[in-house]
Amino acid sequence: MVKLNAKQLRESAPTPKEVKKIKRNPVYLVLDRIIDTYNTGSLFRLADAISAKKMYLCGDMEYPPNSRIKKAAVGTDKWVPWEKTESTLETVKKLKEKGIQIIVVEQSDKSISYQNLNPHFPCAIVVGNESFGMDKEILKEEDIIVELPMYGVNKSFNVWGSAAVIGYKVLEKINP
Repeated sequence: MVKLNAKQLRESAPTPKEVKKIKRNPVYLVLDRIIDTYNTGSLFRLADAISAKKMYLCGDMEYPPNSRIKKAAVGTDKWVPWEKTESTLETVKKLKEKGIQIIVVEQSDKSISYQNLNPHFPCAIVVGNESFGMDKEILKEEDIIVELPMYGVNKSFNVWGSAAVIGYKVLEKINP
């Protein structure tokens, strides 16, 4: 693995031919009304890191081009496949109709620990709004609700950090 310095990380510019060669994993990221543009940019970086097939930016949220997303995404917003949609619920329903397993990251009475996650592929990791969490209608469409155990005083974790833990847990099943 090549270690890049900070300047090199910010100058990534793969050619269209290089982007086309990327082997995409059967994993989708669905962002539900993410407020913080730095979280959105970080989720683009995550989508690139796990080689997600596509990312959906749903509902009322910022999307590229946006200077704060660009800063956090360090260019990944240029080659990660993504789509802006009006409704998270409709996006999730369409993915489910295509046989894509819906994994919602949320604290719930029905949730399982990420340690027990055994995904089927293809799958979509759905993360919700930082302040209000996931809409109840979206929770009705889930196949699995997964959460990260919180052992300290704070009872929540950053949205991109949670998505990263779940994303890499999912990859363990693809690339054991």
